[in-house]
Amino acid sequence: MTETDQLTRRLEQVITDLLERRAVTASICPSDAAREVYEGDDEGWRALMEPARRAAWRLAAAGRVEVTQAGSPVKESEARGPLRIRRAGSQRPRSR
Repeated sequence: MTETDQLTRRLEQVITDLLERRAVTASICPSDAAREVYEGDDEGWRALMEPARRAAWRLAAAGRVEVTQAGSPVKESEARGPLRIRRAGSQRPRSR
């Protein structure tokens, strides 16, 4: 297993763990996972943002999470800008 594979698996596990510690309808930012995995005290976690996004997309492809923008699921090919990650099927009911 390569170092990149190990990092991806670690980020996937951290994303899952972070979501489990929050309310069912809560979401997280990929930066939450990047910060959790990064072992330094500086801004080095920023280098883990793309790997964290890739880990989120892998989990989404496996049906374990949903990647959202503005509260709605988004496809990887259509995503632009900030993302959120939530448990699969945990969308909030919309108010009328």
